[in-house]
Amino acid sequence: MSRKSLQGESKEKNRGWLLPDDVGRGLTPGLYLVATPIGNLRDMSLRALDTLSQADGVLCEDTRVSGKLLKYYGIAQKLSVYNDHSDEAVREKIVARILGGEALALISDAGMPLVSDPGYKLVVDVQRAGLNVTSVPGANAALAGLQLSGLGSDRFSFMGFLPSKSAARRSILHEWQGTPGTLIAFETAPRLLAALDDIESALPGRRVAVVRELTKLYEEVRCDDVAALRAHYEAQGPVKGEIVLVIEAAQMRVYDEDELKALLEKTLQYMSTKDAAAQVAELSGQSKKKLYALALEISK
Repeated sequence: MSRKSLQGESKEKNRGWLLPDDVGRGLTPGLYLVATPIGNLRDMSLRALDTLSQADGVLCEDTRVSGKLLKYYGIAQKLSVYNDHSDEAVREKIVARILGGEALALISDAGMPLVSDPGYKLVVDVQRAGLNVTSVPGANAALAGLQLSGLGSDRFSFMGFLPSKSAARRSILHEWQGTPGTLIAFETAPRLLAALDDIESALPGRRVAVVRELTKLYEEVRCDDVAALRAHYEAQGPVKGEIVLVIEAAQMRVYDEDELKALLEKTLQYMSTKDAAAQVAELSGQSKKKLYALALEISK
């Protein structure tokens, strides 16, 4: 079959998919959010390589990290720093460059830009200016962790990085305890044991998957109840690498009056009466009005 007929057939079947012949026509001025590998350098899409090669410049968190990636693929590009410390003046200059007709790529040190990485404010400013913003998707630690966890993947929520302090971490976990579906969070290796302790306290009875060093040589997936995980990592000693924690979904069950009071008492330590009632209502399926009255009674 000729390339011409194959292309025609592909257009008919794929209903608008971009084909190889559409690549190489140059990039439309705008901001391109380009995913980079989270561990394995081969996890770089062909479109990402095309975009980085053709862009008028690449915005990155750290020129040293991104420079190594581009060098690996033989891409010579102008690198400019855009990170959490970049202010409004920096964003204004970037918007001006795009208004001037440039196509700029934004990358993070690893994974998808904006997913616990810089870029949100820049995207908002570029969109407000009426300019093009598009995603060049690829490697993502949160979704890869969910895939490998062995826990429910039909409904999930991403919590980002858990707070570094135990009290704040428990408070956040309590806020999410009634959220339907699997929970996904990022954590650092030095805080793993403390995070497991707080998960056991705030979300008792749930299984957790510790997914570590994704796509790297020592990739590890371990799913168990929290006590077993803590015992394992205490015996093993300090771990290294970046960690995705995947937490089993809340199981709806019938609560009696004493259990509802106990839940409210616990939640009231971290929340207002109104928020505590709403949180326990979501967890238990009970009437928010009834729980609010009960919470008021407990508070008195």
